[in-house]
Amino acid sequence: MPTQIVNIKDQLFENIFDHAPNGVAIVGLDFRWVKVNQSLMDLLGYSEEEFYAMTFPDITHKDDVAADMELLGQLLNGAINRYQIEKRYFHKTGKVIWGLLSVSFERSPIDGAPLYFISQIVDITRQKEMIGQMNAITNIANIQNEKLKNFAHIATHDIRTHLGNLGVISGFMEEELEVLKNNENFLMLKEALSQLESTIDNLNEVRKSDFSTEERMTSLNLKDFVDSAIYNINAIARHEQCKLINEVDGTFNVMAVAVYLDSVILNLLTNAIKYSSKERQSYVHLRSLESEDYIILEVHDNGMGIDMEVHQAELFQFKKTFHNRADARGIGLFLTKNHVESMGGKITVESRVDVGTTFRVFLRKA
Repeated sequence: MPTQIVNIKDQLFENIFDHAPNGVAIVGLDFRWVKVNQSLMDLLGYSEEEFYAMTFPDITHKDDVAADMELLGQLLNGAINRYQIEKRYFHKTGKVIWGLLSVSFERSPIDGAPLYFISQIVDITRQKEMIGQMNAITNIANIQNEKLKNFAHIATHDIRTHLGNLGVISGFMEEELEVLKNNENFLMLKEALSQLESTIDNLNEVRKSDFSTEERMTSLNLKDFVDSAIYNINAIARHEQCKLINEVDGTFNVMAVAVYLDSVILNLLTNAIKYSSKERQSYVHLRSLESEDYIILEVHDNGMGIDMEVHQAELFQFKKTFHNRADARGIGLFLTKNHVESMGGKITVESRVDVGTTFRVFLRKA
C-alpha cells in the first residue's frame, strides 16, 4: 500500500476515533485501557490519565464482568469475530451508566496474533430507565388486575347470594298473596331479578375467561338485547313519564360480548331517561340501520342535550359530567365507549342543548 494511502487511512482512523459521538476505546489484552476518546471520558467522567491507570473490570459492575470475560475468551480463541452486550459501568461519581458494548479485535498483520480489543460504547441509560419504569408500571397493573379479579369474584358471589334471597322472598310473597300472581309490577320485579341473574352469569364468564375480547365475541341478535334492556328499565321510564319507542330490526345480528352489549344499551337508555326534559313529553327512540360493515344502533332522545362546543373533547372521559345532578358519576359513557371499541366498533354523538341527543353505536355485522 503506498505511503500516502497509509497516511490517509491512519488520519481517517484518528478523526473517527477522536470525534465519534459514542465512546470508543482501545483495550489491551491485559484489559487495561490503551487509548480512549473524548466521548468516553465525557460518558464515564474519568480523565485520560485516570483511565490509563485502570482496567475495564475496575469500573464494570461485578454482575456483568463474567459475561464480558466469557465473550472475550470466545473472541480470542476464534469462536466469534465480534460481540455486543448490554453492561453496566460505574461513573466517576458512583452512578451506574448502562452501555451497549460492541467489541472486536485487531490482529498483527505479520503473524495474525491478537494485538488489542476495539470497544465501542453507546449510552443506553435512559432507555434502560424507561424499560424499568414500564416494567414497574406493568407490575403494578398486574397487581391491580389481580385485586380486581378478587373483587369481581367476591362481588359476583355476594350479589348472587342476595339475589337468591330476593328470589326466595318473592316466591314466598307469591304463595301468600294470590293477587300478586297477576300484578304487573310484581311480574316486572320477577323478570328484573331473572335478568339480573343473567347479567351476573355473564359477568362471571368474563371474570373467569383468559381469552381476548375478540375470542369471546359471538353472533347476537340486537333486538333481543334492546327488548331485554327496555323491559328492565320500563318501570324507571314510566316513573319519569318517558316514552320508549323501539324500532330495532329483529333480523340484525352483531358480533359482540353479551355482557358488554347489555351494558352499552342499558347505559344509553338510562342516561336518556335520567336527562329527559321536564318541559315537554319525553321520549327515547331506538332504531337500527345497516351500513357496509356495521349494524348501527341509534338512540335518540329529546332531552336536556349537551353543549358540544364546550364538552365534545371530554364527552367520554372518566369522571366527566355535564349536568348538575348529584347522582351523576361520569362513568357510564366512559365504560360505553370502551366496551364498544373493545368489540371493534365505534360510537358517535350529536347533541343540542334543550333539543336532544343522538348516539350512534356502530357494531360489527355478524
